[in-house]
Amino acid sequence: MPFDSHCHIQFKAFEKDLDDVIVRCGKKNTLLNVVGTQLPTSKKAIELAEKYDNMYATIGIHPIQHDVVDVTEESDSFTSRGEQWDEDVFEKLVQHPKVIAIGETGLDKFHIRKDKTLEEVFEKQKQLFLKHYKLAKKYNKPLVIHVRDAHDEMIELLESLGENIHGTIHCFTGNWQQAERYLALGLYLGFTGVVTFPPKKTDPQSQLDLLAVIKNMPIEKLLVETDAPYLAPQKHRGKRCEPWMVEEVVGFVADVKKMSVTEVGKITTQNALRLFDLIEIKNF
Repeated sequence: MPFDSHCHIQFKAFEKDLDDVIVRCGKKNTLLNVVGTQLPTSKKAIELAEKYDNMYATIGIHPIQHDVVDVTEESDSFTSRGEQWDEDVFEKLVQHPKVIAIGETGLDKFHIRKDKTLEEVFEKQKQLFLKHYKLAKKYNKPLVIHVRDAHDEMIELLESLGENIHGTIHCFTGNWQQAERYLALGLYLGFTGVVTFPPKKTDPQSQLDLLAVIKNMPIEKLLVETDAPYLAPQKHRGKRCEPWMVEEVVGFVADVKKMSVTEVGKITTQNALRLFDLIEIKNF
């Protein structure tokens, strides 16, 4: 039972054939954490989790959704909502039995409005993150943390909290020095199909750094994910990513760590069950 610890099958990219995608995930026995990026997609994640036994929900507001900014991700283009945090609504949603985490929340330096400074954007994102953090702590839920081009700033923010953090760094793409600091805080690291990409001619070192992290880190703190519909593994590049493709990430990690695919699949699923406190299937 591979566990895609981070996907967005409630997004518009799946609206025409979602049932078919769910069938394909079922045939692969894939477990899904459906992650919200704003209030509507958080509610949609819960609706799917209610309907399907192999799905769970994470609720929150993505850092770029807290402002109005034009976004382009692969073939997907949209304008973010500028959504404000509603404490009462999210506190009600977090008590749903299939909500397993809070997020995705964090820092994003990639999408910055030209009429705003990095400092004011980061300050807004940090305050939004702290609201997620307080809610997660109150209800003992892990955080799903988004970090894009901002690892040093995110680490500084997390370390300033003065305690271990219950959660995971989604789609980790940093280096070993950054990974060590996240791991020292008690966090898990999640890896997507990005790990399967060949090194970029313009920046081969970043991919080598990523492989070094997978090789050196303890397997017990490693999660696999897709970020579907984005970041399809190399074998499926150019196609829409689907949660069952997480098997490619499992296979790649197994190659790097010189372990069997079966062993890596079982351990990463157990890691997710432990992080998300999924008692009902812990006997896996």
